[in-house]
Amino acid sequence: MSDHLMNTYARLPIALSHGEGAWVWDAQGRRYLDALAGIAVNTLGHAHPRLVAAIADQAGKLIHTSNLYRIPLQEQLADRLCALAGMDTAFFCNSGLEANEAAIKLARLYGHDRGVNRPEIVVFERAFHGRSLATLSATGNPKVQKGFEPLVEGFVRIALNDASALQEVANTRQSVVAVFLEAIQGEGGIQPAHADFLRAAREICDRHGWLLMIDEVQCGTGRTGKWFAHQWAGIRPDVIAMAKGLASGVPIGALLARGVAARTFGPGQHGTTFGGNPLACRAALETLAVIEDDGLLANAAQRGQQIVHALRHAFAGIEGVVEVRGQGLMIGIELDRPAGDLVRRMLERGVLLNVTQERVIRLLPPLIFSAEQADALVQALVPAVLEFLQATPPTPAG
Repeated sequence: MSDHLMNTYARLPIALSHGEGAWVWDAQGRRYLDALAGIAVNTLGHAHPRLVAAIADQAGKLIHTSNLYRIPLQEQLADRLCALAGMDTAFFCNSGLEANEAAIKLARLYGHDRGVNRPEIVVFERAFHGRSLATLSATGNPKVQKGFEPLVEGFVRIALNDASALQEVANTRQSVVAVFLEAIQGEGGIQPAHADFLRAAREICDRHGWLLMIDEVQCGTGRTGKWFAHQWAGIRPDVIAMAKGLASGVPIGALLARGVAARTFGPGQHGTTFGGNPLACRAALETLAVIEDDGLLANAAQRGQQIVHALRHAFAGIEGVVEVRGQGLMIGIELDRPAGDLVRRMLERGVLLNVTQERVIRLLPPLIFSAEQADALVQALVPAVLEFLQATPPTPAG
């Protein structure tokens, strides 16, 4: 391992060399079932033939030009995403952090346009929106924020799924201009925003002239069985941030907006060097096409139901398992004790996954996951969790 890499990751002791579908191999030739998909990034798994061909074809034509010129592939991708989301415009960047940063900037500009001198945005406990100073400040995790104070002001934090708390903010704070939340909190432990809460948030935002901004960075691009996780609640936000799985591994992010939010930014008020370049847009367009052509939305829903049902059955009545929850291929198994050791235990069993919020085993398989692979995941995971619970005493939550 190089001494020249900054010490920002506690990396696992394997180096992956290649992959095919939902399988990856390390440099020693050992095979692993990928139930993490690069943290919800490798939507089509690894080395998908259509994606590989599209990327190679585009790389042989044009990789990058800058946004000083029209980019037809970017225009096609904007049209496609706006049609899928019911939005009006798109801004392309490189990551979820950048999409969320753009959303925060858009909300502040929207507030200033309405005469609000110091705009505030409602955010939520346990949220994760990124690691820039603004997105870090919007994030609801003190451990992630520690050491980077002073944080950016302008955020009002409440508990997720508490409509009365949101209404109280509306009653008492005159500078709020937007509500910003994840449809499903990923880093927060696979915690969903309930459908009734999303509908209440939409109604409160409409009544007070606020923007409803939804972070779909991890839970979007078909992961839950719909194109966007908020669509399960039957609502339409004003702003959507997305990234991760949009181009199945090629870096791209997008901010989608409608109505007044779509007209808030003007030339020179936001920008990017790499965002929306031809290569990334071609990869995203191919990813969306494969999802549609191969029925991967339905597959995500079916495989998710299969895995959740099997896990709930296996863990029913097992002391130490708090809950199995999730939607589609975004699944969490919450334990009553820190579960980080399970990452290495599963690595030894040939499965890639991770743990978030210390106690939640997070499963984010690629959307091409098969029924047989779902069974294999459950068959490897259940005994490992049971052995872990027998060997590890519970500890109080803190």
